[in-house]
Amino acid sequence: MFARIRIVGALLVLIPLCCDRQSAWADDDKPLRVGFGKQDITPQAPTPMWGYGARHALLSQGTLTPLYAKAIVVQSEEGKVAMVGLDIGRGPTRQMMEKIRAEILEKAGIENVLISGSHSHHGPVIELIDRDGFGKGTYDDAVAYAEKLPDLIIEAILEADKTAQPATIGVGTREVTLNRNRHTKRKPKARDPLLSVVRFDDAQSGKPLVVLVNFSAHPVMTKGEVLKFSADYPGFMQDKVEAEMETNCVFIQGAAGDLSPNPTDDFREPKLFGEELARNVIEVAGEIESKPLKRNTIVGRVDQFRFKSRIDFSDPLVLVGYSAAFFPELIVNFIEEAKEGHQAELNTVLLGRQIALVGGSGEFFCNHAVRLRERSYVDHTLFFGYCNGHNLYFPTIEAVSEGGYGADAAVSPVEIGAGERMMNRALINIYEMAGRMNAQAK
Repeated sequence: MFARIRIVGALLVLIPLCCDRQSAWADDDKPLRVGFGKQDITPQAPTPMWGYGARHALLSQGTLTPLYAKAIVVQSEEGKVAMVGLDIGRGPTRQMMEKIRAEILEKAGIENVLISGSHSHHGPVIELIDRDGFGKGTYDDAVAYAEKLPDLIIEAILEADKTAQPATIGVGTREVTLNRNRHTKRKPKARDPLLSVVRFDDAQSGKPLVVLVNFSAHPVMTKGEVLKFSADYPGFMQDKVEAEMETNCVFIQGAAGDLSPNPTDDFREPKLFGEELARNVIEVAGEIESKPLKRNTIVGRVDQFRFKSRIDFSDPLVLVGYSAAFFPELIVNFIEEAKEGHQAELNTVLLGRQIALVGGSGEFFCNHAVRLRERSYVDHTLFFGYCNGHNLYFPTIEAVSEGGYGADAAVSPVEIGAGERMMNRALINIYEMAGRMNAQAK
């Protein structure tokens, strides 16, 4: 009797193990597919430069380093996601995103897309449009560039989709001292030290297909008075990683709203700083064990928010003030979008219930990303800033109480607590998509 019970018990223990192994084999039979695409997006004509208000409408005077759109497309049996890093100051405008989304869905069936600007302050203004007073007639080259940019991004994404091949995935992290908080005077100063590296490998050879780097620090190491296009330190980082690892590299900026680079005397120039960051990336990438996902799924959600404004953009004096600080054609485009509230976008994508990708349309202060990771019980949570749009700064509530650049209403016009609301929504999305929480009405 007892022997029979022991045999049955042993069988009950073995059944789940057998099921797990069969499930893993099923995943191996249908691995992820990953592809890479790249397009040069450097403007070919002089255009106003994005990032420093003091430049006003001064036109670019050539190129220090080329600007690229680099795309990774990850395909599973149940979905696709495109991740794109741009060597410019912000994510695409709302109108650009509508065009990009429609075309990649129609032509490649890609439902999820996260397009992040690196936040280089040596990229072009992309907001000017073909409308009198909004760019037309005064900055026609910039208008033409803005009309062409979505097509270049689409080409990079479609190239990545077409070149997709069976792949494995691994994530590695390291805490580094390469950024610092530029905003707060409170001690200890908030900071996000995490460098995250995602390595996609050829499933057959094990060689890296592409490396994604997620790190948070303003790319402002190139001098502001230099009126030449540059990818700043992220460009030099990507160049070194690609050369050393003989692969492709995509940089995705994190929650860098209050973070600047923290160089030492050994690497104060953008090239040297980028190469120091690359050294860390290469070491982390070398330690990663790349595997099939435990669950071969990709699911995503897009949430739209309309936040009240801390600035009255209907006040003519506001237009005058902002126009003097920047230049009129740029500001009228911004106010046109903001006059009925700030429409912000949040994207949440879950890869196999193991890796969460969260993208926010603006400059989020670092504690938003740090706290989201602390509360997100999946293996890895990566935050993409400047993603699928741009709504200026999203300071934390306590940062608003302290005030200062990045937290004051002039450059952070979204209502207080907007960033917290978006991160809470992202957290709920992660748990719902992971099957750990019943879906709730939004």
